[in-house]
Amino acid sequence: MKNILQTGATRQGRRTTIGVVAALASLSAACNVAAQSLPSSGSSTLPALSDSQFGTAGTTTITQGAATADPSAITDQSDPTLDPTGIATADPSASAVRTNASTAARAAQRNADGALDTTQPYEEDLNQPADEAIDQGTTPIGRPEWEEQRASTDDAPGIPLGTFRLRPTVSQSINTEVTHDSGYKETRNFLATGIRGTLSSDWSRHALTVTGDGVFQRNINGSQNDTEPHANIEADLRLDLADHTTGHVIGRYNFQREDVSDPNAIGDASEQAGVHEFGGEASIEREAGRIRGLAAIGASRQVYTDAKLADGTVLSMKDRDRTGIDGRLRLGYELSPAIIPFAEIAMGHTVYDRRRDDSGYERSSNNYAGRAGVAFDFGEKLSGELAAGYQHVAYEDPRLKAVDGLTLDGKANWSPHRGTDVSFGLRTTVQDSTTPGESGWAEYQLSSVLAHQMRDHLVARLTGSTTYRDFGNGGEDNVTWIAGTGLTWSISRYVELTGDVEYERTTGGGSDQGILRAGVGLAVKR
Repeated sequence: MKNILQTGATRQGRRTTIGVVAALASLSAACNVAAQSLPSSGSSTLPALSDSQFGTAGTTTITQGAATADPSAITDQSDPTLDPTGIATADPSASAVRTNASTAARAAQRNADGALDTTQPYEEDLNQPADEAIDQGTTPIGRPEWEEQRASTDDAPGIPLGTFRLRPTVSQSINTEVTHDSGYKETRNFLATGIRGTLSSDWSRHALTVTGDGVFQRNINGSQNDTEPHANIEADLRLDLADHTTGHVIGRYNFQREDVSDPNAIGDASEQAGVHEFGGEASIEREAGRIRGLAAIGASRQVYTDAKLADGTVLSMKDRDRTGIDGRLRLGYELSPAIIPFAEIAMGHTVYDRRRDDSGYERSSNNYAGRAGVAFDFGEKLSGELAAGYQHVAYEDPRLKAVDGLTLDGKANWSPHRGTDVSFGLRTTVQDSTTPGESGWAEYQLSSVLAHQMRDHLVARLTGSTTYRDFGNGGEDNVTWIAGTGLTWSISRYVELTGDVEYERTTGGGSDQGILRAGVGLAVKR
């Protein structure tokens, strides 16, 4: 009997191990599929929300293969000064004080026999905040409690894999896209097959979360070269090192095709260059009384594929391959559990694989930045972070002027009333140019999402974003506007029906392009 039990335990352990490996493989497979392209990543690795974390609010959920009604998706989880929701964590002792104060108030309501006296009105010290659990777990601050309670019964339960839980989603949609560019009109219809998933641990200490998504497009009519693939995967390992000390080790991979509205895009290309981006960061955060300290170091790598021209020739982009490394320090002070002002400094270095590009310019650079801001958390109604600063990028080639200017970064989640959630994201990056004699430009992106629950299983969305490119040196500025709307109907906890419409407009800098997209899709969850 003992041998039988040991054999069963061994088999169970093997099944769990195989399940975890299979889950990781399924998430990694998402990196090989295609989707809606995002704005190109900044060459600077200095503090800013990454593309995968910031997102593009105007992008349709069908072409992305994911219905994102939760505004807490716009967060900076790479910053260990923030909890998994992206909001600065409060001192746990504050929760204990609030709980003890409330307990004392209720004890005063009891009669001499120790029983609860219901004849006396309950009075709580209004100078103390309302009760809340000391351990808030991983519930997103930007997601209201009523929505969490509904999600616990309506959301798909996921697949348990030992101490992990996998939540996969597969979607299929049919879409149409109409492009107007300087009097030229092109229409394409395509199918988009998406896969996304989250693998999260359930450990008593430390935590590992792996997320991945991607979409593969196949044109019903037209050339396959004009599809826009996208894939993303990220792993975040949180290490509970000691009391008030937390570490994070983050690794990520992203693939996207360069957008035709990007100033670096090839004008007569039938297929723009693809961008493989690898990144990682290690950080440690320490709380000492009201002081919040953070030290982090990160690295990134961009690799470009060849672009295909209209005449069939191939244009190499290897002169744009580069590697960056940066470090940053952050110091905050807790004025109250709801308000934490902070200051942050950072510096980095970007090295191109080739000393000179095809035009003969040395584009390796040094980056310096500083910013100050405030993190705020007023409960489920309002939370976020806003910061302003200055960034300077100096290139090794003396013929290239430095790019510097004001930076604005942040995000905010607001729930004006039950069933309605609004989120905002603001990001500043510096992009390197490929034009001879031009160094680069500053790019400002504002994103917003409004989600409203019209019925128990029907959610409506309004999305929008604006990308402003400031070329500085007498160049004509470029602006891209995106606006969209959509509906998500949860037929059951396992099946969703989605519909989206989106319009994108790019003007300035010699560009005059409008793109209309629409589609419907079906998503299956587990």
